[in-house]
Formats: sequence, structure tokens, C-alpha cells
Amino acid sequence: MAPSEYYIRLQRGIRGGFAPPRPSEVVQITHSSASPETVLVAVETRADGSAGLTAAAPKSVAATKASTLVEELQSLLKDLPVETPRGTADIYGLDIGITFGSSELEWANGSGAGCGPGQSEVQATEEQKAKFKRAVEIVEQLVAQEA
Repeated sequence: MAPSEYYIRLQRGIRGGFAPPRPSEVVQITHSSASPETVLVAVETRADGSAGLTAAAPKSVAATKASTLVEELQSLLKDLPVETPRGTADIYGLDIGITFGSSELEWANGSGAGCGPGQSEVQATEEQKAKFKRAVEIVEQLVAQEA
């Protein structure tokens, strides 16, 4: 069963270094008990060469449509490692960070400020990388859903 309240954030462009990363896309998906029938989806993108992110019109999708995908996402993430120390490296190699928050799980790879060029004490296996890739696909499916 999907959590009654949750927050999902996906950021494309988490690798940094001397300068912080410049994300090309930020997706935010929220479901709250204040509006239990709908899931809110907001997407911001940055075109090549532009300085900032541009927001697309937010949309909402039926919570019942999102439920199975959110359950799968939570199930995948709870078994995946994150870099240690936080923000040291992109252990999944996709230059993508996901943050997931609910009463059952708090999970995030890549810090809010992105990942540096360091070495993490934890490395993802090929199987874990495949599961993370599936997690990214789930978020993309949530964004693509129609109301």
C-alpha cells in the first residue's frame, strides 16, 4: 500500500566539483492528506546555455493511478544504498538524484548541493544500479501520467 503522504524529488544533474552542479531538470511530486485524491507534479527544466530553471505548468494526477508506482518506488529505494559520506560521489553513475520522504521511509542519494568528485565508502553493485534505474523510470512514469 502506498504511503498516505509522500514527497518525491528527482534532479538530473547532481555531479559537481569545484562549482556546484547545474541541474537540467527538477521534478517534485507530492501527495498529502489535505488533498488525498490527487498527486501534485511540478517540473522545472533548464535549456542548454540558459542560467536558470523554467517551470512548466504544474499538474495533478489521480492518487489511485500513482499508488502502485509509488509502492514499487518505495520498495526499491528502501533496499538501495546511498553514498557515504553524503554527497561524495554519484554511486549510480546516472547523474541523477532522488529524494523520497514518507512516514515509512526517508531516502536520498546525492546531497541537495550535488555530489563531488570524491570516492564514496559505499559502491553500488550492478544489480543496485539496475534497481536505481528502474526507480528513475518510475518517477518518469509518474510525471507522464495524465490527470
